[in-house]
Amino acid sequence: MSTTVFLELPVSDLARSKRFYTDLGWELHPVLSGEHAGAVLIGGTEHVMVLSPDRHRCPLGGSAAGTSADSSVVNAISVDSPEQVDTVVERALRAGATEGETQDYGFLRSRCFSDPDGHLWEVLWMDPEAEKPES
Repeated sequence: MSTTVFLELPVSDLARSKRFYTDLGWELHPVLSGEHAGAVLIGGTEHVMVLSPDRHRCPLGGSAAGTSADSSVVNAISVDSPEQVDTVVERALRAGATEGETQDYGFLRSRCFSDPDGHLWEVLWMDPEAEKPES
């Protein structure tokens, strides 16, 4: 079974959010994007779906956190090297992100930022050897 992941994020300014995420080097999906939404491909089958407030609603009844609420989720992505952690976050900062914490343990490096709407992101690299269980 193939799985595709869509992180749906409400945004206050759709055009700004599309620019922000494409400035990170991620690709805007031309078919799934339009005047009320932008689907940004961040990996093989992972997308960030930025949605104008009138299009973002929770189908189960309640409401999703708005663009000005405290975030209850940190969206974490892994990259291939510690240098790539810095590349992605530096692009985000140039595009208008707010910088968060940096952690470096040698085997794991991560940096955090929040996008212009306050959505939290962590970009991390972990040494593949550190992930293997000890024998």
